[in-house]
Amino acid sequence: MHKAGFVNIVGNPNVGKSTLMNQLVGERISIATFKAQTTRHRIMGIVNTPDMQIVFSDTPGVLKPNYKLQESMLAFSESALQDADVLLYVTDVVENPEKNMDFLEKVQKMQIPVLLLINKIDELSAEADDKGARERAAAPKLSSQAQLNAIVEKWHALLPNAEILPISAKNKFGVDLLLRRIEQLLPESPAFFDKDQLTDKPARFFVSEIIREKILLYYDKEIPYSVEVVVERFKEDERKIHINAVIYVERDSQKGIIIGHQGVALKKVSTEARKALEKFFDKHIFLEVFVKVDKDWRSSKKELDNFGYNPE
Repeated sequence: MHKAGFVNIVGNPNVGKSTLMNQLVGERISIATFKAQTTRHRIMGIVNTPDMQIVFSDTPGVLKPNYKLQESMLAFSESALQDADVLLYVTDVVENPEKNMDFLEKVQKMQIPVLLLINKIDELSAEADDKGARERAAAPKLSSQAQLNAIVEKWHALLPNAEILPISAKNKFGVDLLLRRIEQLLPESPAFFDKDQLTDKPARFFVSEIIREKILLYYDKEIPYSVEVVVERFKEDERKIHINAVIYVERDSQKGIIIGHQGVALKKVSTEARKALEKFFDKHIFLEVFVKVDKDWRSSKKELDNFGYNPE
C-alpha cells in the first residue's frame, strides 16, 4: 500500500528549520542563513520513492507581528497546523521553551503525531567521556547527559504527547532516524503530486529567493528585511536563461545602500546571485538586477498581495 502525507516544520526563528528541510529533502529548497526571519513563505519540498511520497513544508519562524508582512508570515506558520499529517516542532539547545506560548498552546491541542526536535546539539560543550574514538567521530559530542535530560524534561512538560528527538541538522546527526520515524507515521494514501515533482514553487520563486539570500548575507541591520525581489523576466532555452529582477526597498536611502558607491555593492550581489543560479539551474545565466522604491510595502496589504504574501 502506498503512503503519502504532509509533514510540516514549525518553530521559532533561527532554530534551524530551513537547514533541516534541506537535509530531509536532499535539495537546497529553502534559504538557510545565520539571520533570523529568513523564510517568509511556506515552501514545500517533496520526497518520492516508489511506495511513498512525503510533502515537507518549511514555514516562517513564529513571532509577534510588528507589521503586515510579519502578520502574513505568522499566518503561513499557523496554516501549517491545519493540514499536517505529522508535525515537526523544531527548537534548539538554548531557546526558552516558553517563548511564543500562544503558538505552542495550539500545538499542545493537536491530535496528530508531533515530533519535537531539539536541534543544534553539536553546540553543546563536549562531554568528557571514554566511549572511544569511533563513537565520538560518528556523532556530535554532547554536553553532560544531565544537561540534555534537563532540556528534554522541560519540553516534555510542555508537550507531553510529543516524541522528543535530539538532532543536529547542520551535521545531519539524527536526520536519518527522523526520516525513518516519519515514514512509519505516514498514513496510507495515493501521491498528492507527480512523482517527478520536487516542490510546489515555480522557477521564478527560487530566483527571487536566491537574490534575497545574497542580500541577507551582504547587508546589515534593517536593509535585508526591507527588501522584496520580483522576477519580471524569465526566458529560458536549452543552454541559457535570461533573467530581469527588481529589488524593491522602502526608502530612497535604502536604494542608495543597495546600489553602493558607483554600483559596487549591487554588482557584488548580482555576481554572487548569478553564480548560485547557474549552480541551481545548471545553465548559463544572464542576470540584470534593478532597484526601485516601493514606500512602506511591508505595511501595505495591496502590495503584500501583489508580492504573493496571501496565505490563503
